[in-house]
Amino acid sequence: MKFLSILATIFFVTINLINPAYSSDIDKGKELSVSCAACHGDNGISVNPVWPKLAGQNPKYLASQLYEFRKGAEGNRNNAVMYGIAVTLSDSDIEDLSAYYASLKSNVGLTQDKYLELGRDMYRGGNMDIKMQACISCHGPNGQGNYAAAIPMLSGQHSQYTYQQLKNFQSSMRSNDYNKMMRNIVHRMTDEEMKAVASYIEGLY
Repeated sequence: MKFLSILATIFFVTINLINPAYSSDIDKGKELSVSCAACHGDNGISVNPVWPKLAGQNPKYLASQLYEFRKGAEGNRNNAVMYGIAVTLSDSDIEDLSAYYASLKSNVGLTQDKYLELGRDMYRGGNMDIKMQACISCHGPNGQGNYAAAIPMLSGQHSQYTYQQLKNFQSSMRSNDYNKMMRNIVHRMTDEEMKAVASYIEGLY
């Protein structure tokens, strides 16, 4: 019940925090994306696996992350490169960019065989021995996330990028998770478990 209560709170808080007063313009977002393509690809699918794929991502989630990056050191997801880009964007630019990337078709990678069983078990069932909530609870059986609550789509994401984000949450280098939800989940995970979950997610669809 406590977990469901937290999810309900996330839903209502997110709706209030990410409530664009703009009608998103996908064509404008496409124009703005030119400066993003070097890292994230012309079609929102990055070639370098340390940079995230953006194609098909939840627009509410994308917008929330750009707003965080724009805060720089005062925010909870400080990244010098992304700050330099996000600080030049207006609120409407952020909403337009997010809508554009959400409109693109995503793709799926492959799960490494050695990580399939462990990654699947942890994603779907968690690990009660370390009080790790199953990823499926928020991100869904196919990794599609939750649109209304701005929970990101994970399906097909580069495993290297996902692994690094789990490490960042574990070390609190990244702390923009509501009520420390991600940090509480990953703080007892081993390096091997994080790699397994990340690999499973890359092939999830």
